[in-house]
Amino acid sequence: MEVMEIFELPELIELSDFRGNFHAYLEGVYEIFKEDFVTSKPTFKGKKLGLKKYPYVEDKEYTFYHMTHEGDIENDRTPDMRRMERIGWPRPMIDFSDDTELKVWRNIRRGRGGTKNRILILHEEERYLVVLDDRGEYILPWTAYLIKGNKQMQKHIKEYEKYIKAEAAR
Repeated sequence: MEVMEIFELPELIELSDFRGNFHAYLEGVYEIFKEDFVTSKPTFKGKKLGLKKYPYVEDKEYTFYHMTHEGDIENDRTPDMRRMERIGWPRPMIDFSDDTELKVWRNIRRGRGGTKNRILILHEEERYLVVLDDRGEYILPWTAYLIKGNKQMQKHIKEYEKYIKAEAAR
């Protein structure tokens, strides 16, 4: 008899689990990231997930830095405890992106680096967003974060609804 996997988010990883030792905590959080994105070979809807490794930050892949730190200035980002606590969430959200609890849509972002074809996976109840960068032949996990403000959440919901409406009209 085949066992059906169900979508569940893992427990938060808290600093208190490491007796308040931030260095040990950071390494523990990194081990989860490494297992989910470096050691294993994840896919999204059959397409291989790569990893933005460079530049390494403190001997850790750049994607790890982006998923666990915040700030607008790339070289001056600070650790974000909410992101770190949830480091185990991006992989199951990617693996179970078809689950009805998740909202998945695409958008195009234009900026300094050119046009970015992004895939967004939102767990609305948890207010958590995973951002993937579709590079054509492969996809990069880009970042993931807790949505703090209601205005930002509403912006994402509105963008999702607009995307779904446009897809239905195709």
